[in-house]
Amino acid sequence: MSQSPKQSAGHSVPTSADVARLAGVSRATVSYVLNNTAAVRISEPTRRKVREAAEELGYVPHAAARSLRAGHSRMVLMPTAHVPIGPLYSRFFNELQWALRRLDYTVVQYGSIGLDAEEAARAWAELRPVAVVSLGQVELTPPGVELLRRSGARAVITVGPQEVAGTHALVMDQTQVGRAAGAHLVERGCRAVGVVMPEEPGLEMFSVPRLEGVREAAGAAGVRVVPLPLGYEEEPAAALAEKWRDLALDGVFAYNDEYAMLLMRALQDAGIDVPGETAVVGSDDLVIGRLLRPRLSTVRIDMVGGKELAELVDRVVRDPDAAPERHELLASAVVHRESS
Repeated sequence: MSQSPKQSAGHSVPTSADVARLAGVSRATVSYVLNNTAAVRISEPTRRKVREAAEELGYVPHAAARSLRAGHSRMVLMPTAHVPIGPLYSRFFNELQWALRRLDYTVVQYGSIGLDAEEAARAWAELRPVAVVSLGQVELTPPGVELLRRSGARAVITVGPQEVAGTHALVMDQTQVGRAAGAHLVERGCRAVGVVMPEEPGLEMFSVPRLEGVREAAGAAGVRVVPLPLGYEEEPAAALAEKWRDLALDGVFAYNDEYAMLLMRALQDAGIDVPGETAVVGSDDLVIGRLLRPRLSTVRIDMVGGKELAELVDRVVRDPDAAPERHELLASAVVHRESS
């Protein structure tokens, strides 16, 4: 005869009733404590007894059951794709996840590689999240937003260069990053500017608008702009450096500090003087860029913190019928150092 998982484990799965008996409180009190219910006042000694009893028994609340009682989950779904977005944005999203956790949300990252807009929205909706924070790596469309809302998502928030109807939007205008870099190179006297375009998949959402920003800044001054496809490896950087003088470029915006460091090392190895022959500018203002010689000029990006985005998620979950909000996430300024 087959055994149930409970029997085969040799002991029963602990319940909230078990915790209540051990702690000497009601099941309602156990629920209030373990679900961090702020509306009910419970003394700290009682909270401690409940937590100690739950730990002793190995009890954890059942997320699905809690969702049924509340009418919605506490899951915030963050669709992900294979996009290397760099240290600055990694810190932002780590801060976002920590802040959501402190607000008692469960953050779930959902691998969405290969899904089109309709498939992605349907896959996300199947998990019944209370909120979706879309980073723009997988397209989100108005019909997809409506599907998510019908499936119980109270908040749908987009983070990226474009807004989507029906969502709350945190707009990252990447053109201003390129515009700041381009204006700086023009001011430094550059007449032909290269713009590194990373070949890694998914970075187009950042690199293309940055290129447009450089073109905007350079166009009025009659400065030539040349896109430079580049993979993040030493060999492609060395190959680009070898033909640098043929390109006749006296300045380069290298997408970010990581690509700038890669390219600057290759240029120096090829005998190109930085900044004498070519001025180099990155972005993100990473600490390591200050340790290079010459020290790296960069575009410093001031972003709204992850805490503010988490608070927006919580605010919209509490008031899902509020008018869509739009916030700018970026402010950019050049930090002029030795490389330009």
